[in-house]
Amino acid sequence: MAKMTFEESMKQLEKIVEDLESGDLTLDKALKKFEEGVKLSKFCSDKLEETEKKITMLLKDPDGSLQETPFNASENTSEET
Repeated sequence: MAKMTFEESMKQLEKIVEDLESGDLTLDKALKKFEEGVKLSKFCSDKLEETEKKITMLLKDPDGSLQETPFNASENTSEET
C-alpha cells in the first residue's frame, strides 16, 4: 500500500465496500479486496488513535492535568457562518 492520507484511505475503503457489496467479484478477487480493506481499516484506525493522542496532549494544562471539554459541532459551525 503506497503512502496515503487518511482521506484517501477512507475513499479507497468505501470503494472496496461498494465492490464487495456488488457481488460481481470472483471469490479470489473478493478475498483480495477484503484483505486490502482490512489493511486500510487498520491504517485509518491507527491514524485516528494517533490524532486523538495529539489532541489530548494539546489539551493538557501546564501542570499536566487533562482538561476535557466536550466538542459541540453545532456551536463551532454557527460561529463560521
